[in-house]
Amino acid sequence: MYKKHAACLGLLVGLLLPVSLLANQQATQDALREAFSGHATACTAALPAVALQAPGLLHEFYAQRQFVPLWQDAGRRLDLLHELQQLADDGLDLTPYQLSLLQAQLQRQADSQAEACAELLASHSYLLALQHLYQGRLPLEQRESLWRAESLPASTRPSLLSIAWQGLDKVANAFAAARPSQSHYLQLRRAYASLRQQSPAEWPLIEAGRLLKPGMHDPRIPILIQRLQADGYLPADTPSATLYSESVASAVRQFQQLHGLQDDAIIGADTLAALNQPFAARLEQLRANLERWRWLSAEMEPDLLLVDIAGGLLSYYQGGQLQWQGRTQVGRAVRQTPQLKSRVNRLTLNPTWTVPPTILREDKLPEIRRDIEFLARNDLQVLDQQGNLLEPYFIDWQRPGPIILRQAAGPRNPLGKLAIRFPNPFSVYLHDTPSQRLFEKSPRAFSSGCVRVEGILQLLPLLLDEAERAPLAARLDSGKTSQYNLRQPVTILMAYWTAAVDEQGRLILRKDIYARDAQLSARLRQAH
Repeated sequence: MYKKHAACLGLLVGLLLPVSLLANQQATQDALREAFSGHATACTAALPAVALQAPGLLHEFYAQRQFVPLWQDAGRRLDLLHELQQLADDGLDLTPYQLSLLQAQLQRQADSQAEACAELLASHSYLLALQHLYQGRLPLEQRESLWRAESLPASTRPSLLSIAWQGLDKVANAFAAARPSQSHYLQLRRAYASLRQQSPAEWPLIEAGRLLKPGMHDPRIPILIQRLQADGYLPADTPSATLYSESVASAVRQFQQLHGLQDDAIIGADTLAALNQPFAARLEQLRANLERWRWLSAEMEPDLLLVDIAGGLLSYYQGGQLQWQGRTQVGRAVRQTPQLKSRVNRLTLNPTWTVPPTILREDKLPEIRRDIEFLARNDLQVLDQQGNLLEPYFIDWQRPGPIILRQAAGPRNPLGKLAIRFPNPFSVYLHDTPSQRLFEKSPRAFSSGCVRVEGILQLLPLLLDEAERAPLAARLDSGKTSQYNLRQPVTILMAYWTAAVDEQGRLILRKDIYARDAQLSARLRQAH
């Protein structure tokens, strides 16, 4: 197909161009072929040696078009320059795309060798930019890990080269096709673009000290007022005072809401850290999350259960439209909820709870050793590896051996009335919980890795067809433990973002509960 296209292109050029120009184009084609010969050329001064390897992405880009020059038109090169400059709004460092050198080579070069080098530089920058938008700036080994189930269907995304070839007629289309299309990314990109245009605000730092609560007098309150004014939470004419007034408290609550913090107007360590975050650090946080979206864009599907780990939210999409959303509780920093992609295929109704080995060792055994009645108070049974009941009083709890602790279904069971299960090596799942009051907290990192979901029973009808709902509701009401295999498995993605844009278009900067942003930002700064 591509050879036929190239032949037709050559015939058309031959009809339109004077003989001298045809000769120049042929010489440039020959120089392009020669650049991939493995011999040192003048082009290696502008291009990394790896880019000129054959086979390779750049080589394939030209080989499929018979090495016909692609950037002879000055208008196309100008379009390329414009799109490369827009990558700054994606939080990408423009250095690798060599804009200054491209700008200098906009005019036709004096000889075929120089023209070939200008061609290769333009294509290299073009392909590199598309690759960064399509797959992420960092190589796979430097990304935050994401476990994927082997049973997931293969990606149907077009290849990078397909996007690059199709976009040659209109370069902007190629960049739009490579850039993540999810509204989450595009809104975050707009927020970053707006923020980076602002003058870096060096707002006043608020010193550490006692907790600040509404109604208190404190010498730091005037600085707090200045800080809130600098970010638009208080009007500029708010009078300075040492009283922590209700109007200031209202502004602090709004600040806390937009920073994923408990909106109680109490200024403790977390709120103080967020207030004192430098402007540059805020930009870095957005850049890190734009990069995460570039990694994960390919994992998004129209029908999806999406767990936003740092955001403490579970969202269910059908046909790309949000159908349901609920708050979640996720793993503590010492027992983090993993990033993964799998398929929800099974429900446990009125589940029993088998205590995971880590929780058994670190949490339950110390309690049992202090008081063996802990087992009875919490409806915990002791079993051997074959599932046989054991008598707790006959066990040496200093060296209990390979036992299993299991809690019966019921109102005190930590899994509540429903567990939503999917294959993964971490033994995590979504589940109901009796710990409802914790959903009012923020951030909500309280679990041992599994995801507790508020109102999870509301999600159940969405996972079932109409004929399944009534029989399953009866089984749920029975109080008996049972398993149910979904007729239509649903993809689940659990991922980590610390920045988002809400329904009102407001930027949300969350607490980095797993302390990942700084490391990712450092890697992005080093990736030139």
